[in-house]
Amino acid sequence: MSFRENFMWGAATSAYQIEGAVHEDGKGLHIWDVYTSEPGHIFENHTGEVACDHYHRFREDVKIMKEMGLKAYRFSIDWSRVLPEGTGKVNEKGIAFYNALIDELTANGIEPFVTLYHWELPYELYKRGGWMNPQIVEWFGDYARLVAERFSDRVKNFFTINEPQCFIGLGFVTGEHAPGLKCPLKDTFEMAHNVLKAHGRAVQRLRHYGKQPLNIGFAPTGSMCYPKSDSPEDIEAARQALFEAPGDVKGWSWNVSWWSDPVLLGHYPEDGLALYEPYLPRITEEDMRLISEPIDIYGQNIYNGRCIRMGEDGRPEDVKRYEGFAKTAIGWPVTPECLYWGPKFLYERYKKPIYITENGLSCHDTISLDGKVHDPNRIDFLARYLTQLQKAADAGVDIRGYFQWSLMDNFEWAKGYSDRFGLVYVDYRTQERIWKDSAYWYRDLIAGKISLS
Repeated sequence: MSFRENFMWGAATSAYQIEGAVHEDGKGLHIWDVYTSEPGHIFENHTGEVACDHYHRFREDVKIMKEMGLKAYRFSIDWSRVLPEGTGKVNEKGIAFYNALIDELTANGIEPFVTLYHWELPYELYKRGGWMNPQIVEWFGDYARLVAERFSDRVKNFFTINEPQCFIGLGFVTGEHAPGLKCPLKDTFEMAHNVLKAHGRAVQRLRHYGKQPLNIGFAPTGSMCYPKSDSPEDIEAARQALFEAPGDVKGWSWNVSWWSDPVLLGHYPEDGLALYEPYLPRITEEDMRLISEPIDIYGQNIYNGRCIRMGEDGRPEDVKRYEGFAKTAIGWPVTPECLYWGPKFLYERYKKPIYITENGLSCHDTISLDGKVHDPNRIDFLARYLTQLQKAADAGVDIRGYFQWSLMDNFEWAKGYSDRFGLVYVDYRTQERIWKDSAYWYRDLIAGKISLS
């Protein structure tokens, strides 16, 4: 068995993580520009000011994608590069950069998948309240309109929001990410509701101003759940655990159903409404109609999962990982089963075509004495995970594509450049790109020269 004939084999990046050119050609500041400019926030005070210099080297990078055989490339637009103040005057030089990138991709037969928001909140909007300000629904809608008007003649696939769990949870609950705040829980639920309304407004604007019929979705994340055994009880326990609200309200944002149920089912989950009731904003029927504006595709970022069994009390319980359990360089567990059970449970619940919008791992990659970058752990990881994804496709889950995180090593947020997720090694001193062994493996997999077990 295999994936569908027109399966979108791709790789993903985001603007701040690779572009650089922070102060060039009229780009405005966003919250990560400001956050990383102050010492103590990021590993060894790294910043994204240069990153992979993709802004100047995108043609070289597209050439790599072409040689790798990628069918699709998922990237984000930096809101502050095209609208320096978040609203109002358009920065035409920023528009020109993305036009040139899109043209280069299409000229090389690579389908562009655009993400509107991968955490680059314009600083001028942040100063006006950012996600706390209900006006952001219209600000984001206006931004989506601009994107549709300028790019949708050649781009037909859009994701509105990337990983709200992270940019709300890490940015405003724990303060690990920009803007580095620890807000009252009530504020964070207000922000989350505005995020979802902004998503809905963006869907409307993309649909209305699109130059062709568009495929629109969004791309949340989350730890998936997989059963300890194939018993009906354990499978049901894993399903319940995946969609139930976290009992620890301080970890509320790491929640699949709170973000996805409103978008795809038109309502917040009942257990979450009960559990979080003291912190919730006013939620109207009009809000829910906007949030549940119909989308076409469902993106999910999946890196790992939790093993679940049914407890003696009839409640799901986590199975403790054994001593020495495999983990990646960043310390995340290696759990290939999550790429079977996660999509399976999500498809059963939401019934939308699925793209795995991110999946990959950090390795301790280095240039060996032979001048090459050998990463057998990444090849093994990808083979294991993709075998499980193929199993999900064989079981009837509508899997449309897979975006490996990441095309190249890049700025990994609070971790700076200390973690390497790329298929392509970046020497940040020289900006040299070196294909890792996994890049050749991925190329051969896409070309059908090797098969999954």
